[in-house]
Amino acid sequence: MRLSDFDYHLPKELIAQEPMNPREQAKLMVIRRKTQEIEHRHVADLPEIIQATDIIVLNNTKVFRARLHPIIRDKRVELFLVRPTQKHGSSPKNAWIAIGKPGRIFIKGAIVPIAEDFIGEIEERRDDGSFIISFQETHDEVIRKANTYGTVPVPPYIKATPKNDDYQTVYAKIIGSVAAPTAGFHLTPAIFETLQRNGVTICELTLHVGIGTFLPIKTERIDQHIMHSEWAHIPKETAETIVKAKQDGRRIIAIGTTTTRALEGAMMATRSTMLKPYTGDVDLFIKPGFSFKIIDGLLTNFHLPKSTLLLLVSAFGGIDLIKRAYAEAVRHRYRFYSFGDAMIII
Repeated sequence: MRLSDFDYHLPKELIAQEPMNPREQAKLMVIRRKTQEIEHRHVADLPEIIQATDIIVLNNTKVFRARLHPIIRDKRVELFLVRPTQKHGSSPKNAWIAIGKPGRIFIKGAIVPIAEDFIGEIEERRDDGSFIISFQETHDEVIRKANTYGTVPVPPYIKATPKNDDYQTVYAKIIGSVAAPTAGFHLTPAIFETLQRNGVTICELTLHVGIGTFLPIKTERIDQHIMHSEWAHIPKETAETIVKAKQDGRRIIAIGTTTTRALEGAMMATRSTMLKPYTGDVDLFIKPGFSFKIIDGLLTNFHLPKSTLLLLVSAFGGIDLIKRAYAEAVRHRYRFYSFGDAMIII
């Protein structure tokens, strides 16, 4: 497979700049894998589509203000904290993987003054263009100061800074992501209340979205792309609920590609025949040909051309069916990307 096989034309006016208000009025494309049928609904209809026996799995990660703007050589530059690392620096707890632009500014030994009380130092450059930056502060203090001095790291196609908690799910709890699990934007307290009243079981896990979300695939041959790792945590109760549900033949519906990567990545990491509690990195690159072990359904947004997320969705839904769905979404004027409309593949 080649990257060009996963391209499509999208009119710029279909790139959503803000969420639908109310969120559950966003369009919802329902894609049925067995019958190859596509129908057009709204997110508010989810309780009619989700079965009472289904298990819904959410990613409860919370975005922090990871985009910082230090002054280096009298120029305001951009620094993007990605994730803490335990592998570098004299004080591993306060060393972070980061990216920045212009990249030539962030050389080894450079001092990075973000604020008078928040200063970093570049320890190492990495082959992928990222670098290691260390701080005197602890991990929690770094996040606290980033939330004080930084901005929400929204994708570049969103032109305005989001209002309030627009770029956050209503169930966000565990701080650590540089990007939101955007499929969850569509879910509201009212939808959760109806689902639970119908008997649907809801589980949570955590995957802190990392650098792979922002790095495009640069190789024409898909199998040459290397995914960056992301930290994930699957609690014991979530793993046990999913294992029991699979044994009972119940469907597992993942909310978003991040939830999918956490579940399927944990299975690969533990090399087990069933899901186990897991805490650690996942670096699974899901592309067409992948054999899904956990999920039976996926709620997701409409993703960028030639992206790892589009490849994941194509792997689950089937290349031809997803191509047809995206073409139909353009014809029906669906809204695309982070603040856009949704599809559920079942």
